[in-house]
Amino acid sequence: VQLQASGGGLVQAGGSLRLSCTASLSIFSLNAWGWFRQDPGKQRELVAQITSGGATNYADSVKGRFTISRDNAKRTMYLQMNSLKPEDTAVYYCNTAPRGTGYKWGQGTLVTVSS
Repeated sequence: VQLQASGGGLVQAGGSLRLSCTASLSIFSLNAWGWFRQDPGKQRELVAQITSGGATNYADSVKGRFTISRDNAKRTMYLQMNSLKPEDTAVYYCNTAPRGTGYKWGQGTLVTVSS
């Protein structure tokens, strides 16, 4: 199974980015999925998750700014990130939620927010 995250980049504080995660997985629709992020030297943290039924949950640090969604037909999950802050800078990954233990981690996508 490949988890491919994309859409990262360099953006100024206050800007927006939309991340995508595609999974080569026939049972994509049955899983709860999450977006995780990791700064160098820090533990990977779950920032948003979406259940198979579409219920969502967010870390306090991103609540009200980030929106997670999924398109089961495309086997793709999204993270719309608005009002970005420098502290959002990290490599973003996708995997099953909430523990990220479902599949091998992909390379992630780097988000850099400049002040």
